[in-house]
Amino acid sequence: MAYPTDLKYTKEHEWIRVDGGTGTIGITDFAQQQLGDVVYVELPEVGSTITAGKVFGTIESVKAVSELFAPVTGEVTEVNGSLKDRPDHVNSKPHDTWMVKVKLAGSGELGSLMDAAAYEQLIQK
Repeated sequence: MAYPTDLKYTKEHEWIRVDGGTGTIGITDFAQQQLGDVVYVELPEVGSTITAGKVFGTIESVKAVSELFAPVTGEVTEVNGSLKDRPDHVNSKPHDTWMVKVKLAGSGELGSLMDAAAYEQLIQK
């Protein structure tokens, strides 16, 4: 699979799409493949702060429960409520299915994230 070039990626397999001062966060196709069928997603409340590199939620599949790591620091402005009833959307459309939207605390952290080419190299190792 070719990974979208408009996203930035973490080594923990999250992605972020930045539009102005807002970041939209989800997990990669590689992550959902490793997890298998997703059955539950636990996400933070609107208004809470997430911190780059720290856990902001969990994702549960038929295989395991995994932690979700924030690619950036920011305030959660929106949570994808449809994942409560349809967590399997993460499996079918991982790069279109977002989990949270955040108001970025700053843009400095974006430089430490990978572009699509670097992420593809990471997952091929």
